[in-house]
Amino acid sequence: MNALTESVYRTLLAEPDRGVEQIAAKLHLSEAEVREALDELLELTLLRPASDSRNLRAVSPEVGLTRLLAHNQNQLLHRQQQLESARTAIAALSAEYLDRRLDDEMVLRLDSLDAVRDRLEELAATAQEECLSLMRGGAVRPDSIQAGKHPNQLALERGVAIRSIFQESFRNDPDTLRYARWLADLGGMTRTVPLLPMRLVIVDRSIALIPSDPADGRRGALELHGAALIQPLCALFEELWRNGSDFGQPAARDDQDLTGSERALLQLLGQGHTDESASRKLGLSLRTVRRMMKDLMDRLGAESRFQAGAQAVRKEWL
Repeated sequence: MNALTESVYRTLLAEPDRGVEQIAAKLHLSEAEVREALDELLELTLLRPASDSRNLRAVSPEVGLTRLLAHNQNQLLHRQQQLESARTAIAALSAEYLDRRLDDEMVLRLDSLDAVRDRLEELAATAQEECLSLMRGGAVRPDSIQAGKHPNQLALERGVAIRSIFQESFRNDPDTLRYARWLADLGGMTRTVPLLPMRLVIVDRSIALIPSDPADGRRGALELHGAALIQPLCALFEELWRNGSDFGQPAARDDQDLTGSERALLQLLGQGHTDESASRKLGLSLRTVRRMMKDLMDRLGAESRFQAGAQAVRKEWL
């Protein structure tokens, strides 16, 4: 009941003989507004026809409002029952969706490095269109290089596109450099970026492998299936690919004459990383990181790390 209808109801309680015109005049309402209020009061059973006239009389609040409260309680109970039915239906639909999702978007665990290598060999043998990979870290272990050569060669000979992104630090490792050149000679494409978030292999945009422990690739991997899991990883790869430098070209320098590794080092140190943790993330030796930092401080004219950070911000290097 709104305020207008309540005012009409109170008027009829106090002056039951008033008609539509008198109520409208008293409350400064239009006759249409009064009739609309009367219709609502009839629907709420707060009005009923008088026994001795054609007029309507207000039902006492004790009777009418108690009846209205009971009616509202019944409506509330009915809505609660509807809500409970809706909850049951939602739970059933969610369970059905979860069953389908588990069928389509599975996560399988490969518990050892040998299991990962076996699975990669299977995927290379069955790939139809492309293999994408992020090779995090600096040097690739010689046993990993050897294990990947044969399946990659077979895939390339079948016309499968292979695109790999290495960290720039791989250029400092002769074995990894030879592998990248060998891959390029067979038609594989390689780019480099200063930092990679993880190791990753994506096959035909339908299966992906990521390390189960990013800090230790020998502890196995997770095999991911399903569009909801694979599509974000593909988007990550393509973004890194767009920002990477082609293999065979020297590391590019930006407008501040910084290489990607130098800028990444400044960012890591600005985030509070030590030389040791920065070297692990960049895949560079601690000696190389310290040499790079000294060179950056010299170029910035700084005598301390703090001063170097302030200068880097002032010069818009960060």
